[in-house]
Amino acid sequence: MKSAVEKLDPTRVKLTVEVPSEELKPSIDEAYKTISGQIQVPGFRKGKVPNRLIDQRVGRGYVIETAINEGLNGWYQQAIQEAELRPLSRPEVEITEVPDPSATAGDLKFQVEVDVMPEIELPDYEGIEVTVDATQIADDDVTTALDELRGRFGTLVTADRPAADGDFVTIDLTATVDDEQVDAAQGLSYQIGAGTMLDGMDEALTGLSAGEETVFATKLAGGDHAGEDAQVKVVLTAVKDRELPEADDEFAQLASEFDTIDELKEDLKGKAGENKLAEQGVQARDKVLEKLLELVEVPVPASLVSEQVEQHFSQNADADHDTEEHRAEVAKNTEEAFKNEVVLDAIAEKEEVGVEQAELIEYIVTTAGQYGMDPNQFAQMLDQGGQVPMMIGEVRRRKALAVVLEKAKVTDTNGAGVDLSAFVRPAGAGETIDAGDAADAATDPAEGATVEADGVDTTTESSTTETTVGQDEAAEEKPAKKPATRTRKPAAKKSDDAEADEKADAKPARKPAAKKTAAAKADDAADDAAEKPAAKKTTRKPAAKKPVAEADAEN
Repeated sequence: MKSAVEKLDPTRVKLTVEVPSEELKPSIDEAYKTISGQIQVPGFRKGKVPNRLIDQRVGRGYVIETAINEGLNGWYQQAIQEAELRPLSRPEVEITEVPDPSATAGDLKFQVEVDVMPEIELPDYEGIEVTVDATQIADDDVTTALDELRGRFGTLVTADRPAADGDFVTIDLTATVDDEQVDAAQGLSYQIGAGTMLDGMDEALTGLSAGEETVFATKLAGGDHAGEDAQVKVVLTAVKDRELPEADDEFAQLASEFDTIDELKEDLKGKAGENKLAEQGVQARDKVLEKLLELVEVPVPASLVSEQVEQHFSQNADADHDTEEHRAEVAKNTEEAFKNEVVLDAIAEKEEVGVEQAELIEYIVTTAGQYGMDPNQFAQMLDQGGQVPMMIGEVRRRKALAVVLEKAKVTDTNGAGVDLSAFVRPAGAGETIDAGDAADAATDPAEGATVEADGVDTTTESSTTETTVGQDEAAEEKPAKKPATRTRKPAAKKSDDAEADEKADAKPARKPAAKKTAAAKADDAADDAAEKPAAKKTTRKPAAKKPVAEADAEN
């Protein structure tokens, strides 16, 4: 097979492919076998009809047409691989020459136009200079951290006074829609001001004393009546104060591995420093990426942007939501995300960045937590949706950016150098993983072991035991609780419409990564997009007596 590539623009190419007669023959032979099993000819069993009778019944032109339809995808894939292209869109195929049905041999020629990943020239990213905010650990930082830790070990004590903001209360709820009870729960524990239950709940509870009740109007946030207007009767049965344990040596021994409160405070001070460094690291990372993109020009396929925009608004069908301004914003975010992926993928290739099993597992656990899902179920969902390669790509790009950040020169606003080595955490010499083993690594990292959410340290908080205040009173499921989910968006300033998008996308039942990134499209476009190439035009179409074949098949 011969193929040639013509670059139409930086992101679109035309492939000219020629399949000689000898390479086309196996497909024609296979087409004869296929048709032989579909038609009925008196005196012959299905699958045993001679080729000459098939030519008489349906015509050799139909056989050639079948062979081309069945083999086109394979020849296209071969041409893509030989040219080392990464498709981004569905190919448009034009068949320019087919074998003459009356001849015993003949070549097939066709052309394909397709959007591809652009080639870029990486700039010198050694020593990119960025400035971040100066940080200083204050006594208040340690005090705040200590109070948060004490709060985990606090106890609830009944108080004889009206409820106020921040109080823990025990309540009974009854929800009705059109005078019909649709939900009820008793003995719920809730902290006023938390905002984790129904809209209007905090205002309704504030000022109530034990034994008092009130009714307020709200929209239900879950269940069969989600989004409907409802009347909710709330009965406050108890008001409780949270008493914190004394910050002394005894508490330090209870809440940590330290023997004295001074040792615990020193550890919290170190943790506060790590948090400050993480804040500087995130700021430096974003600025380094911004400067990196200023140094390289990345062409963006217009078809990719329009496809993503249409997909976005088809999933969020709302007349007020679909505006020209909002479409421009989504298009801009898509372009920025694509540029990020192209540049970081190129850096990952240059730096030979791999993904280790532990890194993939950590990323899956963290992402699952953002969606409020069990890590094992989340990993299985990714595997079933074919999105594991996309996850690997995300981790690989993060590591590529870390390489650039490690080489950068970072100073704070006071002119002092900032050491981000602890934030960057260069990759070690661990075992890398590919897409074929990724799902197994996530759900079975160590011979039957399962992924545990606390098995990977994804926070900067101390590793002390955490006690949930009032947990025994919150055992029952809260009715119509708002889903605690988050969605990831391309790095950009959020408008009101963007925030509305996040709310619209925050559905735990949906696959969290349904929208494939450009890199993911490039990885699977050859298998997915090209599976059924869209033929643009055929200059010569084989003659076929198809109705006869169909009539025989029906008989």
